[in-house]
Amino acid sequence: MSKKVTSRPGFFGSMLHYDEKGRKIGESRPGLFGDMIHYNAQGKKVGVSHPGLLGSTVHTDDKGHRVGHSSPGLFGSSRHYDKKGKPVGKSEPGLWGSVHTRMEDKSR
Repeated sequence: MSKKVTSRPGFFGSMLHYDEKGRKIGESRPGLFGDMIHYNAQGKKVGVSHPGLLGSTVHTDDKGHRVGHSSPGLFGSSRHYDKKGKPVGKSEPGLWGSVHTRMEDKSR
């Protein structure tokens, strides 16, 4: 089973994240050095994504521990990996700046 998330552009470079039923589940806001700071629906910081090498992105939790990375694919897509390098999801660009992400459910 997988989890689908749709992200839509917000104000000032932010991205608003919604679940399959259209409920807001979080937000990502740009930081000072090209990073994105991630917040849950209640506004609590849950992680940061930093630019990596060759267009990749390194993801950390709220304490700065590495939790995975993303690599660019074709036509604006991205592949997502956990901290051990195992594939866990994929993102595809949508209409009007939206992004559609499908992540594998790790709870099973």
